[in-house]
Amino acid sequence: MEGLQSIDYKRLVEAALFVSGKAMSASEISQAIGVASVGAVTTMLTELTNDYEKNQSSLGVFKIGDKYILSVKEPYASRVSSLAGTPELTKGAMRILAFVSKNEPVLQSAVVKTFGSATYDYLKELKEKDFITAKASGRTKKLETTLKFKEYFNF
Repeated sequence: MEGLQSIDYKRLVEAALFVSGKAMSASEISQAIGVASVGAVTTMLTELTNDYEKNQSSLGVFKIGDKYILSVKEPYASRVSSLAGTPELTKGAMRILAFVSKNEPVLQSAVVKTFGSATYDYLKELKEKDFITAKASGRTKKLETTLKFKEYFNF
């Protein structure tokens, strides 16, 4: 059995990203793998990103804000996405989400004016599934996409 001394920590960072399946900050990864230095983890993440690029892999380590995710690169992602299971969102919610994403931050009243009153159900679905946030802005709400949206759609 392999001892702690012989562990390749860069590969441990890679394994943490793979197993988590979500975007994680260098601090979260550092804590998860037991490496005290967040700077060292950040360096390993940069090295992993370069390794995937150099090897022309279908996978890549992507930075989203201050977090990192291991994901499938395009055009491969769109070709194998059907293997990931059914989509989390209805077709109507996807239309609304695309509109919010393209115009963010956007007022809820503008979305309702564009798509009609059925929009409220779709917005509720998007909020419940954590794809958008809605913050009060006068008599309406200001809508923006979330980190989950960016992770899910590889932004």
